Amino acid sequence: MTTAPTVSLSIAEAAEASGLSAYTLRYYEQIGLIAPIDRRSGARRYCDADMRWLDFLVRLRATGMSMQGMQRYAQLLRQGNTGASLDERQAMLEAHAARLEADIRAQRETLQYIRKKIRGYEEMRAVPKRA
Repeated sequence: MTTAPTVSLSIAEAAEASGLSAYTLRYYEQIGLIAPIDRRSGARRYCDADMRWLDFLVRLRATGMSMQGMQRYAQLLRQGNTGASLDERQAMLEAHAARLEADIRAQRETLQYIRKKIRGYEEMRAVPKRA
């Protein structure tokens, strides 16, 4: 049985693949958001697991999770799959999901309002002008 090859990306390649800058990747490592990255000849090399974690972090950040929240989640993850760690990580994601769902509802309401305004403009244009 063969396994898929492991990704081994340079920091520039990881930055491009993740949409983050190389500076941000170094910063995330410095503040503990990502574990120390393996190095070959002194250069960082990002593996599949690193890239999956970065994808998750990008999604959390894009949906409004604070840096402190992401750091706490990373800290808990490093504690392993103990009951307390699992419970807190799940609670964090449930709370984040609830906030995200509320934000999506608010965005949908705003979108409906804007579309209503657009229809109003279309209706105004459809009315024949009086001479």
